[in-house]
Amino acid sequence: MLEIANLTKSYRLPGRELIHVLNIARFHMDVQERVALVGPSGSGKSTLLNIIAGILRPTSGQIRLLDQQLEMLPEAKLDRFRARHIGYVFQSFHLLPGYTVVENVLAAMRFGKTIPPNEQKQRAVELLSQVGLEQRLHHKPGQLSTGEQQRVSIARALANRPALVLADEPTASLDRDNAAQVFALLMETCRSNDAALLLCTHDLELAGRLDRIIHIRDLSIAEPRGRLTCHSCIWPGATWSTEAFKP
Repeated sequence: MLEIANLTKSYRLPGRELIHVLNIARFHMDVQERVALVGPSGSGKSTLLNIIAGILRPTSGQIRLLDQQLEMLPEAKLDRFRARHIGYVFQSFHLLPGYTVVENVLAAMRFGKTIPPNEQKQRAVELLSQVGLEQRLHHKPGQLSTGEQQRVSIARALANRPALVLADEPTASLDRDNAAQVFALLMETCRSNDAALLLCTHDLELAGRLDRIIHIRDLSIAEPRGRLTCHSCIWPGATWSTEAFKP
């Protein structure tokens, strides 16, 4: 479903040398696969998600999603593709403050144009009910708790039935109980909507609940040639990388 090859991202700041952020030889995800991307702050996790989503352009390389070569698309077509096929759960939510909960989800549908207009309201209510917000439909983001706002962002990310959901540290701003609830809701809503999930997290316990763990370090992603099952008590049943690609 998702194939990345020879991907690089670099920046040149005024008066400074070139800064290399990413150098990825190969990365792939299968349909409906759930993958955790882990690594220290500043290692390029968010940059990778933003490149996959088309928010950032790569310096070089190829990103292929659903048989579409994303780096070749002009901005307008890339925006439409993202709206229809990619859901994004941001750490800082990015909800529209002047809109109600249900209006935030409807806004995503109207931009994506994949859900027929006469079905949009029903789908928005169903998604918000799935994440436990059926009593908050007409509240605005400022009237919600932090955990509730993150639930709205999950419902919004699934609004257009995307093939891939990207989640950037979705539990980082939550306490442990709320983090566990939000993570469980994210997993369940992705499963019930047949969406693959690529999740950035520092929480190794949560990472171990996904199908596969990828470590990002030293400007590259380490991807196993043959997947290795980790039998440790920290990440039971997870797969993790055994060999790093060189930049």
